[in-house]
Order: sequence, then C-alpha cells, then structure tokens
Amino acid sequence: MRIIRLFIVLFISNFGFTAIAQPQNRKVIDEVIAVVGDEIVTKSALETQYLQYLSQGQKVTDDLRCVILEDLLFQKLLLNQAKIDSVVVTEGQVESELDRRLRYFIGQIGSEKALEAYYKKSLDQIKAELRTSLEEQLLVQTMQDKITTDVSITPSEVADFFNEFPKDSLPLINSEVEIAQIVMYAPISEESKEAAKARLREFKERIRNGESFSTLAVLYSDDKGSAKKSGEIGYIGRAEVEPEFAQAAFRLKPGQISEVFSTRYGYHIVELIDRKGEKVNVRHILIKPSIDYVGLEKAKERLDSIAKAIEIDTVTFAQMALKYSEDEESKNNGGLIVNPYSGTATYQIDQLDPSLFFMIDKLKVGEISAAFATSDQRNRDGYRIVMLKKRTEPHRANLEQDYQKIKNVALQQKEQGEVEKWIDEKLENAYVKMDEKYSDCEFSNKWVEETPQ
Repeated sequence: MRIIRLFIVLFISNFGFTAIAQPQNRKVIDEVIAVVGDEIVTKSALETQYLQYLSQGQKVTDDLRCVILEDLLFQKLLLNQAKIDSVVVTEGQVESELDRRLRYFIGQIGSEKALEAYYKKSLDQIKAELRTSLEEQLLVQTMQDKITTDVSITPSEVADFFNEFPKDSLPLINSEVEIAQIVMYAPISEESKEAAKARLREFKERIRNGESFSTLAVLYSDDKGSAKKSGEIGYIGRAEVEPEFAQAAFRLKPGQISEVFSTRYGYHIVELIDRKGEKVNVRHILIKPSIDYVGLEKAKERLDSIAKAIEIDTVTFAQMALKYSEDEESKNNGGLIVNPYSGTATYQIDQLDPSLFFMIDKLKVGEISAAFATSDQRNRDGYRIVMLKKRTEPHRANLEQDYQKIKNVALQQKEQGEVEKWIDEKLENAYVKMDEKYSDCEFSNKWVEETPQ
C-alpha cells in the first residue's frame, strides 16, 4: 500500500516544489521538539507544515504530524551531513531558484502587486524571508543528490514497476499541453531612453541641492516595491542583483550617489546606505522609458503576418521564433514555453494562466492563435502568438503514453531505497534526541533507541 500511495502522489505532483508558506492567523508558541546532530526541529516548523497540508484540502490521517515530523528529521539529517561534508551552494544558485519560484507564484496570483498585497509585504521582504530557508533546501537537495547520483533504471525495471499496480489503482492523468510562442514587446525609442536618463540626472541635481533621495524615490521611482520604503532595497550581495546594478552599487562609499546606469528593467541612480562585508544596503530610483504605442500596434500586426507566413509557407514556427521572438527563455527552444512548476514543456490544463488557456482552448494541435496582449515579469507590454504543439486527453496511466512519467516515479522509488540505506547507516552514529510527546509515532526509520520497559 505504501508503494501504491507513493506512486499516485508522485505521479500527480511536480516533484518537490516548495510553495511560500501561507499567511496564518494562528500563532504557535515555539519550542525545540527534536535535535539531529547540530540541527534542531521546532514545533512551529511542524505546525506550519501541518497547516499548509490542511490548507491544500488533503485527507488528514491520525498520524499526519508523525509523518511530517519524520520528513523534518530526514531533512535535518541531510542538512547536518551536508555541513559535515562541506557541501556548498552559491549565491547565484540561490538567487536563480528564488527567481524561478517567485515567477511561479506571481504567475499563479496574477502580478507582483497582487502577491505583495496577499502577503502584506514587499517583494523584497518576501525574497528575504525565503532566501535562508531556500539555501537550506538547496543544501539538502544537493546532499540527497549525492546519495542517489549513481542510481539508474532499465526499461524492464520500469515495466515491472508499472505492472505491480492493480489497474484500478492507476492514477488518472489530466489533459496536458505543450505550447510554443513568439513574443514581441513594445519598442522603446531613443528619445524615450534619453528622457528617462535626463529625468534621473535632474533628480541627482535636486539631491545635490538639498532635496531628499528618499522623498524623490517615494514620489517618482517606477520600482513601486522599494519606493514604499524610500527606495531602500536592503542588504544585497553581488550575485543577487543585475551585474550593472552591482557594478554601480559596490563602487560607492556611504552617502555617495551613482551616475545614471541601465539594466534590463530601465534606468537607475543608486545611493549607498551601508556596507557589511560582502553586502551593501542601497536605495535606488528606477525610471522606465515610456513605450511606443504606435510601435506596439505594429508589433501586433507583424505577429499576425508571421502566423500567416507559417501557415502558407515552408518556414516553421521554431525558425520564426528563433528569428523574431524577443522572449529570451523560449526563442532558442523552438518557442516552447517551459512550465516553471515542473521544469518541462508540459503543462496540465489547470496550471495555465487563464489568458493563455482561453487562447489555446479552441485551437487544434498545430494551429496558431491570433496575436494577443501579454506582459513579462519586468512588466514589459507586448503581444504574442502561440501554437498548440501537443494535447493529450485525460486517461489512466499507461506505458505507451506515460512512459517517461512512470520511469521517473520508478527511478524515484529505487532512489528512495538507496536513501533508506543511507539513513540507516547514518543513524548508527548520529546524535538524535526527540521530545517524549512524540514517542508513540510509528516512524519508518529508527530515529531513537527504544527505551526498555
């Protein structure tokens, strides 16, 4: 039963994507409930995960807290061993994964502003709160990858794994799609760029004449998240911001203001507030050049022309995406849109943004939509056309259609066996202490020695 449950859970999930903790009104008085090596497990961590599970509408069993606690013990065992083995993750890795997850959250909730309103925090505050826990998660994942790096699986093992399951226990696979896109953003004229730079030079002169950088940031900065905090971003490392931003910020002395510089977000001036080791605290003013709305309409017309050319000519959608698309993430991949939830090009229907769903809902495989409005994570306005590359109908899992998914689950099952062996080996010498309140938990592994009766 445990294997069947594992199969179903892994099949319909997307393998380990951790969401932002849901805001909770209920407060937990914290206490240490377990120690693994140098790492601690707190009651608040247990209760937070328990409440998250409840919020997802999942079936709650009597032993749910024990199940969650064992998972936390395992995470701490991995983290403790990662530190013993000097496993490291870079700031770049952390920032990249943080951005990936935030893109997903923003996509789900609609916009950065909606995300900030939901959590009643700025995007910078959300990132700051996630960063430490995310770094630990990456250390844990890196350590677990070391344990399973040499595990592989053969096609016959995959078939044997699949054939173990009763037919009525196989999961129902939702309809899935693959979508390619060609994107064009609103052009920005040189005059608009010069106007943005001139405005920042004017602000810098006003500051030199006695006005407050903070006040000008609140009133005029196009970075609304930091504008609420007088333009202040907080302590950042070089890898946590755009290279041009880091280059400008890290060469300043406290109180100094940079020259005008550009990043992909627009034009900035930066003031250094403080420096601590390899991090600086800065405030900035961002001005985004105004877009050319006439050019935007021309982009829409151009995309409709490209769609017609693909339909009547020998040129492919992938070729036109590579030549014309301005979306950096998809243009070199045949225009395929990568699902941030799974890291693949496959989306379950309920994972699609509503605006995208309605555009592809009536398309047949191979058809291309009319151009429709879009915007990216930098709030650039534009248009895009999309092609429906693939669509599957809901069905019971089978080897023909779902071999790769089944292989992934079978491989994870085999990797889990290696992990279980590793846990048993480490627990022979690891220091583990647990609150007696959890002594009745029936764990899969022997975390603490049983007390003689």
